[in-house]
Amino acid sequence: MPIYEVKAFGDEYEVTAFNQPLNEEQLKGIFKKHDKNGDGRLSRKELKKAFEELGAWIPDWRALRGLCNADANGNGFIPEEEMNSLILLYAL
Repeated sequence: MPIYEVKAFGDEYEVTAFNQPLNEEQLKGIFKKHDKNGDGRLSRKELKKAFEELGAWIPDWRALRGLCNADANGNGFIPEEEMNSLILLYAL
């Protein structure tokens, strides 16, 4: 069940929901944001930072797991073509 925070600004209200699952586009946006060097792919270090932002327990392990399962060509990086596999892993 989601938790809501309501802020009043005069006669207007802002409602924020917490503990809501992220959709695929939101996850992809977070992962892409962590491509710090802009090479179009995520390294293990970049993945770790993304999982830290997502609040994952043991983000380094999560990054390793993501690489092992989503890195189809085994080069140690996840380009955008492989990102859907990563998102499906994280969403489960």
